[in-house]
Amino acid sequence: MRDIRLLSEPFNLGLLIGPFTHAHPGLGGVCTFVGEVRGGDGVELLELSHYEPLTLPGMEDLADRAFARFELMGLLMVHRIGPMQPGEPIVCVSAAALHRRDAIDAVDFCMDHLKSASWFWKREKRADGWHWIEPRDSDHADIARWG
Repeated sequence: MRDIRLLSEPFNLGLLIGPFTHAHPGLGGVCTFVGEVRGGDGVELLELSHYEPLTLPGMEDLADRAFARFELMGLLMVHRIGPMQPGEPIVCVSAAALHRRDAIDAVDFCMDHLKSASWFWKREKRADGWHWIEPRDSDHADIARWG
C-alpha cells in the first residue's frame, strides 16, 4: 500500500495509522514519525506554501526512491499545507516492512528529504511579523548521508 497525500486541514493520526497498519498483514514492524508545529519562541502561526505542479509528483518520486532503496510493504506520507497552529500536525511518514531497520530507515530517508529538499516554503508568524524558515546546516548534513 502506498498512500501519498497533501492536506490543507488537520489530520487524525489514528485514522491514518490504523488502516495503514491493517493493510499489511504479516508485517514485522511499522515506524511512524509525526511532526507538529512547535510552540514557544512566540510562534503564533506556521504557514506552508508550495509549488503545486511539483509537490505531489515530487512526493510520489520520493516514495518511489524509498521503495527502491528499502524493502517496504507500504509507505504513508501525508503533508499539510496552508496555515497551522502550534501543536497541529504538519507531516506524517509511516513505513511498514518485514524488518524494523527498513521501516525506520525509510521514514528517516523520507523525512530528511521532505525537510531539506522539497517543494515547501515555511514561515512563522510572531508578534513582530512573519519570518521565513530556512533549512539549517544540520538539515543539509542529514540529507547528505543518503548520497
